[in-house]
Amino acid sequence: MATAWLMVIVAGLFETGFAVSLSLSEGFTRLWPTIGFCVFALASFGLLTLSLKKLDVGPSYAVWTGLGASGTAIYGMAFLGDLVSPFKIVSISLVIVGTIGLQLSGSGTEPGPRPPRA
Repeated sequence: MATAWLMVIVAGLFETGFAVSLSLSEGFTRLWPTIGFCVFALASFGLLTLSLKKLDVGPSYAVWTGLGASGTAIYGMAFLGDLVSPFKIVSISLVIVGTIGLQLSGSGTEPGPRPPRA
């Protein structure tokens, strides 16, 4: 299970990479940021997909999106000139705390029963 959570965390970091690359690609008009977007997105979705074989979807998705959203906001403030404000810092902190809380609220080691495929 620890390996699956590590994959979710790395996937969340790759999500930050694809969001930043998407912004830098200027509507897919710049080659290297567009290639970066494709590589980061494929890695992010691939790792998330693999982790969902062992983890519940709700907490996993929350950690993935929480890391991606927080990481993107922090990167934007640190390197892209995005506005830094106390309210933004508190909001990012709440996303992180909420994500941790959801993960700690009862994710089992194996996903719950899956409905049969048609």
